[in-house]
Amino acid sequence: MIRTLIPLAAVAALLGACSNDGAKAPAGSQAAVVVADALCRPTPVGRQATGCYLTLTSPAADTLVSISTPAAGRTEIHESKIESNMMMMRQLKAGLPLPAGQTVELKPGGNHIMLLAIEQPLTEGQTIPLTLNFAAAAPVTVQATIGQPKIDEYGTPTGH
Repeated sequence: MIRTLIPLAAVAALLGACSNDGAKAPAGSQAAVVVADALCRPTPVGRQATGCYLTLTSPAADTLVSISTPAAGRTEIHESKIESNMMMMRQLKAGLPLPAGQTVELKPGGNHIMLLAIEQPLTEGQTIPLTLNFAAAAPVTVQATIGQPKIDEYGTPTGH
């Protein structure tokens, strides 16, 4: 019996040493992503799209993969960047990477959330729920305030 257990222990040790550190943790075992300062721009009557901004801090490397809200028919994660001297916006179909322990800011002119197919106008001071879904961490629901992001005298976003 001892002869059988020793080879099995050696195989188990080898398999443990070859494990994939990038593997996803089982559902519910990863600590929650911290979400702060959720803000969505108001929409005038007839406008069916707007941007939302917030900050995310994940204790482990993860990816924001989708967002849902009853306030919009569709949501997308977008990136804005300058290409050929023009501001271009594109959907991040693979999601937004969240490096472990680093704060990722979604802000005007950068990465942001787009709410599309909005049926009812979003008015200043109102709040709407946003549920953020991650590749590994449990979903997080926050209340986003409807308002304008703060801009400094040079037109640069200063936070939410």
